[in-house]
Formats: sequence, C-alpha cells, structure tokens
Amino acid sequence: PWPLEPNGVREFAQGLDEILVVEEKRQVIEYQMKEQLYNWRDDVRPRVIGKYDEHGEWEVHRSEWLLPAAGELTPAMIARVIAARIGKFYTSRIVEARLKFLEAKEAALARPRAKIARIPYFCSGCPHNTSTRVPEGSKALAGIGCHYMAIWIRPEETMTFTQMGGEGAPWIGIQPFTETKHIFANLGDGTYFHSGLLAVRAAVGAKVNITYKILFNDAVAMTGGQPVDGQLTVAMVTRQVAAEGVKKVVVVTDETEKYQSVTGMEPGTTVHDRDDLDQVQRELREIEGTTVLIYDQTCAAEKRRRRKRGKFADPAKRVVINDLVCEGCGDCSVKSNCLSVVPLETEFGRKRAIDQSTCNKDYSCLKGFCPSFVTVEGGQLRKKKAVVQEVLSALPMPQLPTLDKPYGILVTGVGGTGVVTIGALLGMAAHIEGKGAAVLDMTGLAQKGGSVYSHIRLARKPEEIHAVRIAAGEARLVIGCDMIVAASDEAIAKMQAGTTRAVINGDVATTGGFTKDPDLQVPTRDMAESIREACGPGAVDFVEATPLATALLGDSIATNLFMVGYAWQKGLIPIGEAAIMQAIELNGAAVESNKKAFEWGRRAAVDVASVERAATPAQAKPEGLRLSQSLEETISRRRDFLAAYQNDAYAKRYEDFVSRVRAAEQAKAPGSTTLTSMVARYLFKLMAYKDEYEVARLYTQTGFEDRIAAMFEGDYKIN
Repeated sequence: PWPLEPNGVREFAQGLDEILVVEEKRQVIEYQMKEQLYNWRDDVRPRVIGKYDEHGEWEVHRSEWLLPAAGELTPAMIARVIAARIGKFYTSRIVEARLKFLEAKEAALARPRAKIARIPYFCSGCPHNTSTRVPEGSKALAGIGCHYMAIWIRPEETMTFTQMGGEGAPWIGIQPFTETKHIFANLGDGTYFHSGLLAVRAAVGAKVNITYKILFNDAVAMTGGQPVDGQLTVAMVTRQVAAEGVKKVVVVTDETEKYQSVTGMEPGTTVHDRDDLDQVQRELREIEGTTVLIYDQTCAAEKRRRRKRGKFADPAKRVVINDLVCEGCGDCSVKSNCLSVVPLETEFGRKRAIDQSTCNKDYSCLKGFCPSFVTVEGGQLRKKKAVVQEVLSALPMPQLPTLDKPYGILVTGVGGTGVVTIGALLGMAAHIEGKGAAVLDMTGLAQKGGSVYSHIRLARKPEEIHAVRIAAGEARLVIGCDMIVAASDEAIAKMQAGTTRAVINGDVATTGGFTKDPDLQVPTRDMAESIREACGPGAVDFVEATPLATALLGDSIATNLFMVGYAWQKGLIPIGEAAIMQAIELNGAAVESNKKAFEWGRRAAVDVASVERAATPAQAKPEGLRLSQSLEETISRRRDFLAAYQNDAYAKRYEDFVSRVRAAEQAKAPGSTTLTSMVARYLFKLMAYKDEYEVARLYTQTGFEDRIAAMFEGDYKIN
C-alpha cells in the first residue's frame, strides 16, 4: 500500500465528488491519497474519507458511520458506511431494508445469551504448560510465539508483549520506577535466532535485573512447525549469551540424561530437571543483572509428527485413570494444564479421563500423585477397527440446491481437526464441475485448538462471486463441526431465519477453560437454542457426529466428512457426489476413510438409528458410566455399592437415612425429590470414603483390569 502510484490515483479521482477508502487497520492509503490530491482546486478536488470524515473527525467520534482503525472490517460494517454516504444522494427500499436487518441483527447479538469462548490453548503435553510458569511473587513478560498464549491462560503471572526482538525491553524503561526488583521474559528459540539476541544484549547493556527464559522447542511451532532458520543448539545458545555478558546461564530439561554427552557448553552452565524449575527460578531472580534460563523440551506437536514418521522415540508408556478412584478434584489439570485430561461424567459424579488419541505423553499429569492414576507400560493401544460397512440399501438421491445466485456455506470447528480441509475439498469439487468457488479460512491461532471459520462461496461461474466472505444473514448452510464455535457471535451473525439451514455436531469437546475450572459446564442446551432461534423453526439438525464417526471409522478426524455427507444427503450442498468423491481422491489423504465417512453421514441423514446401532460396541458400558434413570435406581445402586464396600448393615444405615429424609421432604413439599436426591448422592460419597483398603478394592474387584485389557494389547504391565 505504500508508496501509492500517483498517476493512477489522479486518473481515478477525476470527476468524483467523494472517495471512500476501505482499508483495515490504520489509514495508510487514505493519507497518501489526500496528499496527492491536496493541491487540486477546491471545485474539482474530491472529498476523501475512511477513518476520517470530511470534517476531520476520526472514527472514534462517529460523526458519520466511519470505518474503525482497530480489528477487522466485516461486510456489515462496510455496508453501513456505504449506505450512510450514498444516503446523502440516494436511497431505496432495498437499502433501507438491509440497514434495518443489520440493526436488528446487531441488537440480537447484543442481547445476553449463553455462550462460551473456544480460545486457542497450549497443545496437550506442550512444554509451555510448564516452562511459562513463574514462582509465586514473580511476573513474566510475553513475546511472539505459542508462548504468547500464557497471557490469557495465566494472566495473573504473564502480562504485556512486544514485537519480535523486543522481548523484555519494556522492563528497561519500567524497572527504575517500580519497587519490583526482577522480572522474567519468555523468548522462543525461533525468535531468539531471528532477533531476540538483540533484546538480551539490550538488557545486559541497561544493567536491569531480568531472567530470559529461552524456550528451546526445536521448531517454529506457531506457524506450522518449521525448523529454525539456521543451525541452533542449546550449547551454542549458552556460549552466545555468555559472550553478551549475562551473569548466569542454566539449562532446564525433561531429558537431563542426554546432557551427559553434550559438548561445547559454556563453562559453568548447570543442567537441571524440569521438576526443579521453580527452585531454579527462585535462585535466578536473586542475581543482580541479566540471567538466562534455557528450557529444553521438544514441541509436543512436533514430537507427535516425528513419532508418526519414526524419527522420535515413542515411549511404550501410557497414563490411564481409574474413574472409580478419582475424586474429580482437578489437581491433575492444575499440575499439567493439559487438554488431554478430559471430564468424564459418571454415575458417581464428574471424574477425569485421559484422551488417548490426543495425549502426547508428557506425563506431567502424574505430578498430582493421585492414586487414581496408573501407567500401562509395554504393549500398545488396541487399534479400533472400523465397522465393516454393511451393504447399504440404495439411499435416495437428494434434490440439490440450484445456483441461481451465489451460495454461501459457513463451516465452524476446532483448529487441528481438519476443518480447513472441508473448504478445500468442496472448492475442488465445485471446480471439477466447472463451477465458481472461493474459500476463505479464518484461523488465527486456531491450530492450537481455537475457533476456525471457513467461508465457502459457490456459483455457476467464478465471475459471479464478488466477495468471498459471507455477509450478515447470508449463509445458506452452516456446517457446525463444533457447537461452541457455531453458537459464537461470528457464526450467529451469518444466520437468518428463512435463509439458513444448519447441521450441527451435538457432541461438544472440552475447552481450555476446563483446566482452570474443574466444574466447568458447557451450556449446550442454551447454545443449541441460540442456533435454532437464529435459523428459524425446523431449520437445524443436530447429530452426535463425533462418537458415531469415531466408533464407525476408528478416528475422530472422520467427523467433519461425516457432517458433510449428512448435509449433502439433506440436499444442502449444490455439488454432485461424483465430484466430491473425486476431490477426496485428489486430496490423497485417508481416501477410503474419508469416502466412508461421507457415506456414513449420508446414511445418518436418512436413518440415524441404523447408524447408531452399527456404532454401538458389542460390550456393555462399564457400570460406573451408566447413569441412573430414577431416584430409586440411584439409591439402589449406592446401597449395593456400600454393601460391597463394607457389609449389608452398613448399606442399610445409608438406605434408612435416605428414607427418613425422603419422608420429611414429602411431608414438607409433596412430589419434590430435590433434597432426597442430593442426600442420596452425597451421603453415599461421605460413607464410601476412600482409604487405602477401598482403593485396593476398586482396583481389584470392580473389573478395572478387564477394562485395561480391552484398551491395550501385547505384553504390558500396570503400575
């Protein structure tokens, strides 16, 4: 946008009364255009507006509807500005109706409603879960990289950030004016190599008390796991920073044993296990001047990729939680900050489980020293076998939509689960059929489990598509691979009753907030109602896509194509099946699985009951995961549990107490069972407290070993 070519600008501006400059962020083009037209005569010089109006008022004053300088510009924002400007010369019913719709949509979004943010988060087993922690009483400064997320994950510890190469530099100006004597600054290894060494040099020169934590993760993880631009080793970094004049250099790692053979380290550098991180940091913050802590642990996502390629050791050790022993306290999440520790709703309350499909074997969850945790060493997970697809009776062919005007599809989901692939496949399928297609992926930090939005525009010819991004109320179809993202303001804004149909995955994955709040409840019912309200009655289908796709195909990654198949069978995607199948083949990844996922989704749209039957495993659920359907059953199951816990007399004491409470409640509030239900659950919890004998019983007499045998195969042992 700079410098702006002057001859074209002048030719464009001749004969115009007004020029509206639409640019995101600050007014780079607007300033240049005004400068180039400044010396024109008043009677021929057009007004130039954008962030400023003709009176010189900036957008914050809102003297007219002007374009904001912060954030992104939506089609609705731009439309309102255009309407306000041309309204001085011309208006029409169409323009007025559109403005009224936008105002109504804004008012609807402003009303309080149940929603929850799906913010990006550290990957399971990410080194930053541990490395970005600081001792009590200390603060840290952030920089650019995955570790930036510490600002919203641990805001009480980590604050503010700078550009690459400026890490820690604000402290040079701040320290003389605060009673705080020391601060930590996080600095990624990629940024260190790029420009971060200059920040270390500046801190040394300024003689400030600061500890740089150089997070040596062996990859530029934030933008896709590329290698650092050049050769970089921990030993090199120790020598470089020592040469700059830092007072002390230490290395903290999860693999201390490998440093027994590392050579070339700066003399005096000490190596510590990551369990000692807190103590090491406490010592460093007492040293005058600039110090460096190099935290060496490979990026979890890169570990996973390399293990799949056989380039990284894959320890034959997995963590499993015995839910009957677990008390649901959440200390494992506090210790690990890991998204693979997931909630498990059981008959005896919310417990914890390890999601084996996402676990990256960091093992920091074991730091909770909880008796519900076991490690299975040796052997391997039993591979889930995809359900052999029965010979499907001929499914009816749907009536596909016509493309009399561009057709907008919004896909919402979670980063890292293949949402962007949906746009790529549908775009290619449309291209195969000779149609116009444009795809815009809004991802941000979404590869870290955040929100993803894919805007897909389809038309008869490419030239009929004038904007890729779907405007307010103009989504014809919403494929909600994640309900939380589908219920966000960004997605709800695209829906309109009478226009939008939606197919939503009813199974909701947990969010990063669960690591902070062990009792976090996702308001799924209210979110579903918000989507129904936005699309209108009868326009939304909910399907439990994730458990069905996982059971049928052995991998949750099949969920998204399952959703596409469902939507296609409902007649909501204006592309033929043959073109979609060809696009899957051209993509070349998991071709057969993706085709089957699409077909199972089609079947679910016609007869979901048959798909559920095919997905239901032969073995019954463990007893603890089967939820009681009545108060009588709740009491009866707990009475039987207590009899096994101690004896029949002990169980009868429980039953008699609950009966007395029930009689009292009926006398005071006939028909109510609220108090009785609570007493039945929590008196049981009190009476079945877990001493060492009970923990032993829950491991040996409740079928736990059988459940392990169903999960693992080969030669393994349980610790």
